[in-house]
Order: sequence, then C-alpha cells, then structure tokens
Amino acid sequence: MIKTNIKGVDLVFETSAGVFSPKGIDLGTLSMLSVVDFQETDKVLDLGCGYGVVGILAAKIIGDHNVVMIDIDEEAIRLSRKNCLLNNVQGVKILKSDGFTDLEETDFTMILSNPPYHTDFSVARMFIEKGFNRLSIGGRMYMVTKRKEWYRNKLKSIFGGVRIWELNGYFVFMSIKKSRTYAKSQRRGMSCVPKEKERIRL
Repeated sequence: MIKTNIKGVDLVFETSAGVFSPKGIDLGTLSMLSVVDFQETDKVLDLGCGYGVVGILAAKIIGDHNVVMIDIDEEAIRLSRKNCLLNNVQGVKILKSDGFTDLEETDFTMILSNPPYHTDFSVARMFIEKGFNRLSIGGRMYMVTKRKEWYRNKLKSIFGGVRIWELNGYFVFMSIKKSRTYAKSQRRGMSCVPKEKERIRL
C-alpha cells in the first residue's frame, strides 16, 4: 500500500508486482504532474493509467465524472477500480482498451501519459497521433519520458509545437491542439518553446 500527498491531496494506492512502479509513485509521473494545472472545466484522459495515480488525482481535483482512465492490462484496470474506491472517486470511467480501440469519448481537454518504452516507438506514435484526434481544440497532451529527440520531433510534427521541461532526469512534454488536422499536413513552419530546467520537491 502506498500513501502519498500530491498537489496537496492525500491519496492511497494498492499495487501489485504485475504493474509498473509497484513500490512507489514513479518519479516521471510526479514530474509530469508537477507542471499540470487541472481546471474544473477539464475533461481528462489518463492514457495507460496503471494503478490510477494520474486519473485519481485529477478526479479529486476536478470531479470524478470528468475523468476517463484506460489501460491494456487487466491487473492495472482491477487496481485502478479498487483505488478509486479507496480514494472515494467512484464516478471515474475505467476501461480496458488497447490504446484508443475501445474508447468512444472525444473532446478531451487534457490527455496525460507516461508511455511504455519500445525501441520502435510504436505505442508512443499511436498515443500521439490518435490522442490528437481525441482532443478538443485548445486541448493539451502531456507526456513524460527519458527520451527527448523522438518525442520532441513527433509532437511538433503533429501539433505544430511543443513545450519541454527537464525535471529530475525526465523530459515532460506539453503540446496544444490548435487545428483539426496534423501540423505536418498543413506544411507550416513549426517552433518549439525553449526548454525549462527545474527540479521539484517531493
């Protein structure tokens, strides 16, 4: 059992050896959450939710009916459902899905993901391309990883720009959807907001 406080919110999580980072909240996830500002009007997707840290925190801040959590792993889904009960956010929608395959909702204002590492970036590519299509105009995609170049280039090619924070050995990316088509299809010049180097206190 993990007991923690994130953004001033007390949380408790049951984990198991079969899920990512079972002994403590992943530092990359904490780094990403440190730059996210949840608003009451947000509709949030926790993409690859694991045992539910991101989605449950969002639900505590903005309301459980404004949050959807998805993961391909059955154990992650089981734990997320249990952790929603433990944290009294029972209105969250939790769905077992291979990426966006079984997800019907669109018009998210925020998608957050700590994607799995694959040498060919196949999962990350799918998350970014299909995630773009599920965001509303003005919606934001946040991702965290230890790899910089591929994510920076991919997000720029789809969204037209990306902001990057370097935190605790991780790179946190944020891109905003400004049109309904991929930036690369519009043949626009693309710019990147300068990287900010910071550290957070946990």
